[in-house]
Amino acid sequence: MPLYQTHRHAIQNSSLSFSVKWVELAQFLPDFPDLQGVAPHRFRRAGSGPSSVPGDPDLTRVELWDGRDCARSCLASFQLWALTLSFSCKVWLMEDDTPIGRESISLASVANGLDNRGAELLESLEEGQDPGSNASPLEVGDSWSKAGPEPSSGWRRRLQPALRVRHFCREHAQLFRWICIGLLCTAYTAFLLAACILNFQRALALFVLTCVVLVFLAHSLLKRLLGPKLLRCVKPLGHPCLKLWFKRGLALAAFLGLVLWLALDTSRRPEQLVSFGGICVFVGLLFAFSKHHRAVSWRAVFWGLGLQFVLGLIVIRTEPGFIAFQWLGDQIQVFLSYTESGSSFVFGEALVKDVFAFQVLPIIVFFSCAMSVLYYVGLMQWVIMKISWLMQITMGTTATETLSVAGNIFVSQTEAPLLIRPYLADMTLSEIHVVMTGGYATIAGSLLGAYISFGIDAASLIAASVMAAPCALALSKLVYPEVEESKFRSKEGVKLTYGDAQNLLEAASSGAALSVKVVTNIAANLIAFLAVLDFINAALSWLGNMVDIQGLSFQLICSYILRPVAFLMGVAWEDCSVVAELLGMKLFLNEFVAYQGLSEYKQRRLAGTEEWVGSKKQWISVRAEILTTYALCGFANFSSIGIMLGGLTSMAPQRKSDFSQIVLRALCTGACVSLVNACVAGILYMPRGPAVDCVSLLNTTLNSSSFEVYQCCHQAFQSTSPEFSLEALDNCCRFYNHTICA
Repeated sequence: MPLYQTHRHAIQNSSLSFSVKWVELAQFLPDFPDLQGVAPHRFRRAGSGPSSVPGDPDLTRVELWDGRDCARSCLASFQLWALTLSFSCKVWLMEDDTPIGRESISLASVANGLDNRGAELLESLEEGQDPGSNASPLEVGDSWSKAGPEPSSGWRRRLQPALRVRHFCREHAQLFRWICIGLLCTAYTAFLLAACILNFQRALALFVLTCVVLVFLAHSLLKRLLGPKLLRCVKPLGHPCLKLWFKRGLALAAFLGLVLWLALDTSRRPEQLVSFGGICVFVGLLFAFSKHHRAVSWRAVFWGLGLQFVLGLIVIRTEPGFIAFQWLGDQIQVFLSYTESGSSFVFGEALVKDVFAFQVLPIIVFFSCAMSVLYYVGLMQWVIMKISWLMQITMGTTATETLSVAGNIFVSQTEAPLLIRPYLADMTLSEIHVVMTGGYATIAGSLLGAYISFGIDAASLIAASVMAAPCALALSKLVYPEVEESKFRSKEGVKLTYGDAQNLLEAASSGAALSVKVVTNIAANLIAFLAVLDFINAALSWLGNMVDIQGLSFQLICSYILRPVAFLMGVAWEDCSVVAELLGMKLFLNEFVAYQGLSEYKQRRLAGTEEWVGSKKQWISVRAEILTTYALCGFANFSSIGIMLGGLTSMAPQRKSDFSQIVLRALCTGACVSLVNACVAGILYMPRGPAVDCVSLLNTTLNSSSFEVYQCCHQAFQSTSPEFSLEALDNCCRFYNHTICA
């Protein structure tokens, strides 16, 4: 389709005139049947002045007779308007007589430009102006009185009701918004009351969530209304001496509280002291390898470890916190179970139930889709901002590094830096080290769903992800303290974007599409790493047989090298070999393989398998499982170095050398964050659940074994009291071999 070069257009003497190549106009008109019969008597060469445009003899001034009459008919039919006025993007604009540069306009661009013609037309009429005029209504009236009767009076009269309605809606838009919000809140309150009256226990979760939302809304309202007054009241307390004594008193209280805690709590469980010693060892090693020993911000270190300890205390020790995280984990499991509907339809029920790839990997697609929707509605940004605000005001870190670490709780090591992408080029080396450490110390929310599907304890996984954020910030500032002047210490902070999605459906679709890359990456890594692991084990076994060392393998080597690390976490010595083996898998392969191995040990324990088969341990204790769950929760493995460098370099190519310089240091720091996380869990862990009545259990008919059955049978085999009857021993001998069974 030809392009039409428009030179100028104006409304003059009730006619629309513009300049166009007459040859192109003649070629254009026959292509449109709607202009058949219109063009011959509507278009003509300009009657006044030269017919050709100065500077370009090919251009001829053309007039459209009765331009306003044509515009009136176009209000009913936009198609005719688009055809007759398609030589200009903005036909209604009044231009001065100053010549302007020519520009090529295609019919496609003109058609797209007509989308808002109706809105512009209504606005001009609402302001009392005629279309195409920038003059005031008085000037327009004068011009029309001179030119003749007003040609568009009937048009304006017919549009008056619509204009009044639109004007009324604009004036009272805020009122309508509040009315709608009030009606929705009233309906929700009625629904909540009805649910609580019918069954309060069933509606307890909804009631708690509603209370949490109301608390945050009340806090926001009070902050807006009373915030300035409270700041004026607190300002006199900001004297340097008072602040210094307050900090010293707070530090002394925290130290005395920790000593008192250890003295009282560890008297019943001495293994907790080992976990506390592990924290001291790991923190001491990181300080020994610090980049700038004298520049360490101990405020950030102690506040970060303190926040981690408080979060662990709430989740592991307090009953409300434990129940809340347990409920959250259960709800996530129920939510992830809906994946089976889509994967069964695509792959079939047989593959979904039996094949690992079709059972676990679709969960990542579903979870990624859900996270993308939450980002679109702004919920994730709100949660991330609240968490980063808490860490920033307590630890004194900058907004960019704190925001990235908070984002790592929910997204992966390459997605979290996208939150601060515009600021990445100007960040200091210490801030970049924090970004990398946060990525290595946590896992992505989509993979969280996959690990939960393995059977890993959901509450422990969620708690580990949350607790790792302040710990990563603290240990990163210990290893690589800030010695440069940051550009992001202003109170303005940073701004979060809501993504590129235009609507909810696009957000869900883009989230599912982006997960395909993650799924294929995981599948490829599993194939490659498991194949490489099998090859390494075969090579080590071949070499071991030459010197009469049977069963030499990668896992065996890791179980010896990393056994002291597992012991420092607080794991019992008999379980240290298995835990060290899993730590080696996580560090040298990836955490996906390690969690899969941990799930196999857990399934054998729950099935009631014998603890030892020959010299190989078949499962580990519940405490060791929990601590291992915390220790494996992170991307700190050598295969993630390339992922981290590739992701950050694509966002800030000019900082490539800086990224390569500190990536290994960040990897080691991230690995230590997971270990310290496990040590905190070891200090706080306590057995939960009611004690099993072994006498009653073994005296009933048992159809299958379980962990409780194994514990009771083990107790019966070791007991010499007559409380266990012969029937109970017979039940145990059906599942386990023991000398007493002979």
